[in-house]
Amino acid sequence: MRGRILDESAALFLRRGYNATSLREIADAVGMKAGSLYYHFASKEDLLVEILERGMEVMQTAFDTACDQAAAADLEPRGRLRAHVRAHLSALFEYGPYTANHVTAFHTAPDTVREQIVPARDAYEARWTELLGELQRDRALRADLDIGLARLILFGAMNASVEWFHPERGGLDAFTDTITDLFWSGAAR
Repeated sequence: MRGRILDESAALFLRRGYNATSLREIADAVGMKAGSLYYHFASKEDLLVEILERGMEVMQTAFDTACDQAAAADLEPRGRLRAHVRAHLSALFEYGPYTANHVTAFHTAPDTVREQIVPARDAYEARWTELLGELQRDRALRADLDIGLARLILFGAMNASVEWFHPERGGLDAFTDTITDLFWSGAAR
């Protein structure tokens, strides 16, 4: 039941917004009384924290998988970046209710929720900063490129797509190629 509550909550938060979703709506979606939710979760905030934690676990796993695939295939720098962009987009679209809530619900979440999630988000972003730094040290990216700003631009392109991109309109591979190509054409040496 706990898993179903999380699934329904994540979907409702993504569709309606965290603040606009009531515990009563969540309870209705899983077929229980609102008060029964407190048996599984202490609060709506606790629900969101667990959803966001699971979303970060998915993102970290996707990053690890991209690292493993890039190493196994001995990919050149652009291919390494593409593998990571594809992994990030896959996580957003294939586990959307958990990962996409980082894009849609995080910034309007209560401070107590954000404080609990920020360290995991920072750790994930640091991995991307390190990846881009490695590409820069390998002379694949321009020496004058501000890596922090480049990461923010790349994240902006990937994360904002949860609002408008539909994979059936062209597929994640084509979309991955477009993001990678656009980033690479501005950032590569």
